[in-house]
Amino acid sequence: MNFSLSLVVLLYLVASVCFIQALKGLSHPATSRIGNAFGMVGMAIACVTTVALVMKIHPETGGVGLAWVLLGLVVGGSVGTTIARRVPMTKMPEMVAFMHSMIGLAAVFIAIAAVAEPAAFGIVEAGAPIPTGNRFELFIGSFVGAITFSGSVIAFGKLAGRYKFRLFQGAPVVFKGQHPLNAALGLLMIAAGLLFVASQSWTPFIVMLATAFVLGVLIIIPIGGADMPVVVSMLNSYSGWAAAGIGFSLNNPMLIIAGSLVGSSGAILSYIMCRAMNRSFFNVILGGFGGEVAAGAVAGAAQRSVKSGAAEDAAFLLGNAESVIIVPGYGLAVARAQHPLKELSDKLLKKGVQVRYAIHPVAGRMPGHMNVLLAEAEVPYDQVFEMEGINSEFAETDVALILGANDVVNPAAKDPKSPIAGMPILEAYKARQVIVNKRSMASGYAGLDNELFYMDKTMMVFGDAKKVVEDIVKAIE
Repeated sequence: MNFSLSLVVLLYLVASVCFIQALKGLSHPATSRIGNAFGMVGMAIACVTTVALVMKIHPETGGVGLAWVLLGLVVGGSVGTTIARRVPMTKMPEMVAFMHSMIGLAAVFIAIAAVAEPAAFGIVEAGAPIPTGNRFELFIGSFVGAITFSGSVIAFGKLAGRYKFRLFQGAPVVFKGQHPLNAALGLLMIAAGLLFVASQSWTPFIVMLATAFVLGVLIIIPIGGADMPVVVSMLNSYSGWAAAGIGFSLNNPMLIIAGSLVGSSGAILSYIMCRAMNRSFFNVILGGFGGEVAAGAVAGAAQRSVKSGAAEDAAFLLGNAESVIIVPGYGLAVARAQHPLKELSDKLLKKGVQVRYAIHPVAGRMPGHMNVLLAEAEVPYDQVFEMEGINSEFAETDVALILGANDVVNPAAKDPKSPIAGMPILEAYKARQVIVNKRSMASGYAGLDNELFYMDKTMMVFGDAKKVVEDIVKAIE
């Protein structure tokens, strides 16, 4: 086959259309599988086209070069497949953070290789200096990639929540002079990068990369658990811009298009997440949400009484209701209770009870976390509603069942003096009866007491969400 550059451009265009369709499909759970299929097809076309193009440009590498490329594809594909098959849905947030870190590290490695052997990438002829424009693009792609890598590693640790290392714990890590230090490191990184652009010297390039790696850590450590959905989408955006920057350096239109799509969509998602918390992006990055009030909130909670009940009491209320809205939260994910919850909703539906699910944009630890869990349990999409589509229904609902959610249903958001004032919430407090399942009265990530738990209409059912839901299923006649 005559593999011309025109054919390369055409195939890259087809792959780009697939990526655009993938983003469109992933915008709704009902079309997410089709979106994933488009994404996989587009990536397969892009990979095959790129390998064929490289072999055409560098025929001297022969079978040995192709063997190395295929080995990389096999190893990477095998690792990705293994992770995808073994990682449970509850661990999806940290897997996403891990993937972002790999994209950032790949951008750094490609930049290092391009600086070391620019002729091998077709940037220049052998022995010629890298043009200033390409050096600037390598600077942008490499420092964004380095920040993405180290920041994603910290995000992974915070999301996993099982490591004792202080930087991997969910609470914000702040210290005196943190912001001036970040500013100084940012200026050092930019200065070293510009010096590399001017001189093509390895020393400023290495200083720039090392500073970027440190800066990535320092940017993420002051961000608390409540802001993790924004962090995940932000790092997603960073990984896309890193890929786009390297794509410009390599004159690879496919990498530019794919990176730009990921970068822009991640930026838009970050904006949506911040709006859902009524907070500015810079407010999130400067971090420490709720940390200063956490201790006082927990202490206050211990001195107040709540109305508690058993699973049998919850079953009675649910079984005799005409309408129920279920609000899933991170506690549901931790307990892996999505399948018993589906069984509960099926049993209620058979009794003629109207069942709907209410999803808050920042519920869980990443954007769409609750949607993913419900989809895994095969909850019908027409039963799942976003906040804007369900809030007006709470006032006409008999029972709101809240499973492991806290901040996203906290009426304190209606108080102008509250730290979360103005944050859009699911208005579960308007339901006629409220059932809340939590392990304890501990505050949420915002560190605030939740007035919903102390209302006369609210019944607390303490315990593991999976065990509680299973007991409710057994108790419903």
